[in-house]
Amino acid sequence: MASSTLVSLLPQLASGAAHTHALGFAFEGLEGDRVRLRVPWREDLVGDPDTGVLAGGLVTALLDHVGGLAVWIALDRFEPIATLDLRVDYMRAAEPGRDLIAEARCYRLTHSIAFVRAWAFEDGPENPVAAAQAAYILSASDGRTPGAPRPASAEAAR
Repeated sequence: MASSTLVSLLPQLASGAAHTHALGFAFEGLEGDRVRLRVPWREDLVGDPDTGVLAGGLVTALLDHVGGLAVWIALDRFEPIATLDLRVDYMRAAEPGRDLIAEARCYRLTHSIAFVRAWAFEDGPENPVAAAQAAYILSASDGRTPGAPRPASAEAAR
């Protein structure tokens, strides 16, 4: 279970950056280890004016951002992370005029990488607009640059 301090920061982490605020991302909730964000439909976020469908880049940004929040929930702390790999499978067009919801869960943590699955949908994840698989690099807690080799120990040098 995530600490109450981290949970209280989630609304700010969801929409506090300039781009997430401009896109209208809003914290929707936390259920166990699943984080939810919502982006309200707006005409200026439409990718195809003829259909009214939200832009694909918006969907990608939403999935990436909710994935990062899921990593912080799994870590139970805020620390710098960066998207290392993000694959988005688009399954259908978003329904015009409808808000888009994204949900993510971090299913595996290593000492340097977090693995996440995420979905974007209108009503529920069983009918996704898109699904994502992502990996995020974690900051090194021992002062190393993430991904840098660990210093050789005295015993290993013998």
